[in-house]
Amino acid sequence: MAYRNPAPTVDIIIELMDRPHRPIILIERQNPPHGWAIPGGFVDYGEAVETAARREAREEISLDVTLVEQFYLYSDPRRDPRQHTISIVFIATASGEPRAADDAKTVGLFLPDSLPEPLCFDHGQILTDYWHYRQGGDRPKPSS
Repeated sequence: MAYRNPAPTVDIIIELMDRPHRPIILIERQNPPHGWAIPGGFVDYGEAVETAARREAREEISLDVTLVEQFYLYSDPRRDPRQHTISIVFIATASGEPRAADDAKTVGLFLPDSLPEPLCFDHGQILTDYWHYRQGGDRPKPSS
């Protein structure tokens, strides 16, 4: 019997520590779906999610990151139009000059009031949850 399972992914909200106001790094995707996204990608077979997060950051923005905490898990079957994915979202820090690489067309630094459009996947919701957490310390609640 063949099983159909969601694919595990990671997204990394990266705070750039050596800039005023600690902006986050977003990438403009080179491949469909097009738009802006939190750096991240698929977890390879045999790879820990923490290792995948560090690898994806290096591959997409050319920076080494320090994982600070696991933020939340997002699993809505509609979150990725390509297939059902589950994303483990990390908050990380980095310093230096991000450079677009791998499937990132460009890289940008953003604060809550200056987000680009369109945002891919469910990244608008993830970032809303993240900034709410940063302001008041409340994590998202599981949906019913």
